[in-house]
Amino acid sequence: MSGNGSDRYYGSGGGGAQWPEFDPEQVTQDAPARDPLAPSTSTYGRGGKSVKPRPPRTGGSARAGGGRRWGRIAAFTVLALILLFVGTAIGTWFWASGKVTKVAALSDYDGRPAQGAGTNWLVVGSDSRSNLTPAQKNELHVGSDQGQRTDTILLLHYGSSGTDLISIPRDSYVTIPAYTDSSGKSHGATKNKINAAYDLGGAPLLTKTVETATGVRIDHYMEIGFLGVVNVVDAVGGVHLCLDAPVKDSHSGADLPAGCQNLNGTQSLALIRTRYSLANSDISRMANQQKFVAALAKSAMRPGVELNPFTLYPFLNSALGAIAVDDGSGLSDLVSMARKMGPVTGGGKGNVGTVPIKNEGYQVSGLGSTVLWDSARAQQLFGAVNQDTAIPAGLLNRIG
Repeated sequence: MSGNGSDRYYGSGGGGAQWPEFDPEQVTQDAPARDPLAPSTSTYGRGGKSVKPRPPRTGGSARAGGGRRWGRIAAFTVLALILLFVGTAIGTWFWASGKVTKVAALSDYDGRPAQGAGTNWLVVGSDSRSNLTPAQKNELHVGSDQGQRTDTILLLHYGSSGTDLISIPRDSYVTIPAYTDSSGKSHGATKNKINAAYDLGGAPLLTKTVETATGVRIDHYMEIGFLGVVNVVDAVGGVHLCLDAPVKDSHSGADLPAGCQNLNGTQSLALIRTRYSLANSDISRMANQQKFVAALAKSAMRPGVELNPFTLYPFLNSALGAIAVDDGSGLSDLVSMARKMGPVTGGGKGNVGTVPIKNEGYQVSGLGSTVLWDSARAQQLFGAVNQDTAIPAGLLNRIG
């Protein structure tokens, strides 16, 4: 079998399979030149099936994938920080709640005043020396008196009408209701100074006496002692007070110049205990006590205290360890009370004063000098508190 030059075959003896001769030059001429780096344009895959060419990779998808990865990392980081913050807050709340000391100060009894509008706290400063060492008694100038009475009695009311801080003179001449003492002996109602109720029957009898005298139902009770005042003030970094005149008293140890100043714990205690060197004794002392309470609340609510853990935790540890509250009060009630003190710390809707007084030196046989209330005006005052309405002008005895 013959053909032209292009029909050459390789075989064996002219038999068997015949294969065309491979001509490299012919292939080179027929096949188009292809850039080895260019992407393939073949539309045939394995087995001869038609497939679309795969588009070349670009940097866009890599950048998108990296962006999604960093987005997930950022989201997880934020979530971890939120969980850490929430966990710390919850842990702090339970820790702080466990520091609060409870006392059975409130109880129901026949004739107890009905629940009024708003919220009422009875805030008491105890003059007990039972937890002080001899060195502390000497440093704080508190002497060694026995028993326990109340140097400070404050009625704090807040509601829709604002905040009212009303001082009750410790020598107020009132009726102390019948009670049973710690030995089980019963005592009938008697007239006495109001701070004697704390010595005779502790917090429960004092609360009952205040409720009976004012007609106001007490919702919460809080008390603090001498050492507690010192520790709380020092933990919060002191209190800023402005005094109209110098305060110097050998009994309390106070030696403070006139003008604005920052007081530490010991100086603060000396100020709120000073009465013998003041013109109106207990009345003037109540003015200083009200200034101190407002200044302490303002210091405690500073962002530098609330938001700084190095200040917040020592403050909470000292404050919560220094006070006692009634069985029904918790940390949330204390936080609410502190925030509601705003109107008496820096202006706003609120009143500061003392119970209307008729006679500051009312003499009673066996008791000496007492404070006699103006009963008619006092009734109007506490009626406004019960109804959570603005206290009419002229009812509060303004001091300081």
